[in-house]
Amino acid sequence: MSHIKVTIPAATEEQREILIAVLSEEGFEGFEEDDTNVYAFREEVGFDRSALDTLAETMDFGYELETIAPRNWNEIWEAGFEPVVVEGFCTVRAHFHNMPVTTPYDIIITPKMSFGTGHHATTQLMMIGMEHLDLEGKSVLDFGTGTGVLAILADMLGATDITGIDNDEWAVENAIENVQRNSKEGIAIFRATLQELPERQYDVILANINRHILIQCMEGLFARLHIGGDLLMSGLLAEDEMIIRKDAEAVGFNVSGVSHRNGWISVLCKK
Repeated sequence: MSHIKVTIPAATEEQREILIAVLSEEGFEGFEEDDTNVYAFREEVGFDRSALDTLAETMDFGYELETIAPRNWNEIWEAGFEPVVVEGFCTVRAHFHNMPVTTPYDIIITPKMSFGTGHHATTQLMMIGMEHLDLEGKSVLDFGTGTGVLAILADMLGATDITGIDNDEWAVENAIENVQRNSKEGIAIFRATLQELPERQYDVILANINRHILIQCMEGLFARLHIGGDLLMSGLLAEDEMIIRKDAEAVGFNVSGVSHRNGWISVLCKK
């Protein structure tokens, strides 16, 4: 399957973060960035260039577009994938990184298109938030699992009943591969929306997606949690805080914490 690569000039970190957030809501699922550009990737199937043109006109940016053949995908990601050390707590690296690991937790992620390599601030916020949750013996739902990195970390932190779901077939395949690579076969990964998930409740829900999906699914997330359970969310810009707080509280959550990193936030709620 071919993929689309869009290169957008963005001189400041704030511009790059906003572009990533907006493009993630337009079907782009993989991102890279450097000091001058954002590189956004998505499947060619279903790509609507007119929608991108409208967005570019609205936000006043130019872009370059190219098609990437399937055989080049892993090569592209491997060339630019660097290991990440999150707060001295967890290392996220690829299988080809031969390096000393000094953190308590070491996760190996095959660098493919799925979101969640540890590079983005939202993934780091989720991982830091998980460090302070009591996951020992808990049931966990990783909603929008991407690479499966959060589900894998949940297992390492003592969770014993872990489900990861995603509506993207590529992500599900990638997450299953990463779960196996980290010898965490007890984690159940499958393709589903929240509405399609068999009805049950969890002790903890992890949801690193985007504001639109979080708001749309807020009632469903509340229903899926046990009383006293925790919902940890990210994929949110700092300016989303009041909106997401209002929607969470409207369905019955108590917002117990908000953490910030590079213009992004994570929000911890309790039922």
